[in-house]
Amino acid sequence: MTTPLTLTPGVRPDGAALLTAAGEIDMSNTDALEAALESTPGPVVLDLTSVEYLDSAGLSVLFAHADRITLIANPLLTPVLTISGLADIATVHDGDPDAR
Repeated sequence: MTTPLTLTPGVRPDGAALLTAAGEIDMSNTDALEAALESTPGPVVLDLTSVEYLDSAGLSVLFAHADRITLIANPLLTPVLTISGLADIATVHDGDPDAR
């Protein structure tokens, strides 16, 4: 059974590619996240403010793209991104409106 995850591509006002995720990211749906990141060329801003859960399989996908992603995270995910070390190699912003 696949956990619900919605991935919506877009473009930020500054022209940067944007991928907005909503739901939960776990081993059942990381293929969709990987495919969405792979199909988005160049640097991409990944908005995780509506993600309620992120497991190690999801972190693995994010680590694989750390050199080209900027993350916008909600307060629930920020500690996970920090403790995992992802915040040391990818830019992570708080999920406030100014960071978007």
